[in-house]
Amino acid sequence: MTDRRTGIVHVGVGAFARAHLAWYTQRADGAAWGITAFTGRSPDVADALTAQDCRYTLVTRAADGDTASVVDTIVAAHPGSDDAAFRAAIAAPETTLVTLTVTENGYRAGSDVPTRLVAGLDARRAAGAGRISLMSLDNLTHNGSVLRDAVLGAVDDDALRDWIGEHVTFPSSMVDRITPATTDADVEGLARLDGALPGDRVPVITEPFAEWVIEDRFDGIERPAWETAGARVVDDVTPYEQRKLWLLNGSHSLLAYLGLQLGHETVADAMDDPTCRAAVEQLWDEAALELPLPADEIAEARAALVDRFANPRIRHTLSQIASGGSEKLPVRVVDVLRHRLARDPSAGIGPGAATLIAAWWLHVTTQPALVNDPGAPGAGSDVHDVLAVIAPDLDTTPVVAAVTAAADRIRAGSARASEGVPA
Repeated sequence: MTDRRTGIVHVGVGAFARAHLAWYTQRADGAAWGITAFTGRSPDVADALTAQDCRYTLVTRAADGDTASVVDTIVAAHPGSDDAAFRAAIAAPETTLVTLTVTENGYRAGSDVPTRLVAGLDARRAAGAGRISLMSLDNLTHNGSVLRDAVLGAVDDDALRDWIGEHVTFPSSMVDRITPATTDADVEGLARLDGALPGDRVPVITEPFAEWVIEDRFDGIERPAWETAGARVVDDVTPYEQRKLWLLNGSHSLLAYLGLQLGHETVADAMDDPTCRAAVEQLWDEAALELPLPADEIAEARAALVDRFANPRIRHTLSQIASGGSEKLPVRVVDVLRHRLARDPSAGIGPGAATLIAAWWLHVTTQPALVNDPGAPGAGSDVHDVLAVIAPDLDTTPVVAAVTAAADRIRAGSARASEGVPA
């Protein structure tokens, strides 16, 4: 039996939630909080966790080796299809937090996630269990507002809508920790790793770096003291969301599309290429001018990203990052460009942004087998088709010229790379 308070219900328990939310919660000072976890519809992770008392190994993979620790924050794991257990967990008076990692699709029309949350909140209202916070941990800008809108959009009872308005808060949060998929070799390697849970079948592999910035919108609702574990609680997460999107996510997209053009497979491979590294630095220079954060904090974030990207033991494939560019590029690079032009209409498109857009154009037109993006233009697309998808208002002569020139440079570099000549 656990002595943890079962105060958190988590929806979508996968590797990231176990490397991030559960890890922070375990390390927080004060009362020991526990997580009642619900998977997606598949029961596999819930069954595997339950078979080992919901304990698992967290393997921190640094460039110089692995370290292992056992995480025991999850106190119960259920398949997402167990609606009765889900409603009961949210209705329980000791529950004060519901957290989610359900990907972007979980908030879109047609998803059953908001409907399930509304059913749980209705059960909580009926139980008279009091106020509660719902917090997204997904990689969405203003994810608290996105979650609130999704929940309220699923409510068809005016009285319940009013109750939610009075009893539920929706803090936004920014999360960051690279968590690659666990392989069979990772599981087999646990036997040689001190600190690992014996017989663990569902370990999690993650990088040493972790970050969590949380909007302070709990309004007295109880929560773990996550700030004692390194989280930052702030009034407004917007600058930190922008920092992550424009520095980390933007450079990830650049490394993916440019790196694939130059024959690379992983982030570490691409970051080791001087051509890719120089383009990343240009992109970061452009983003730094628009970020509303102190210069030393931006410099520190850039240095940390160089170390993270260069870690060869975190195998982050470029093909995985390359998916969904039609949705990712508007917030990762076009947003920066719009800020740049609003600040200085004569600034034009920077070389970093031009290279990223050009690399995506070449990706979708010359590497169709690698494209996983329903919104992308087709293989015969020109630069105008590309801009029509991600930034139709920026289809101007200077932008088109800069992107076209960047594409020509990438083609030349790709040709040299295929001949074995450094790009």
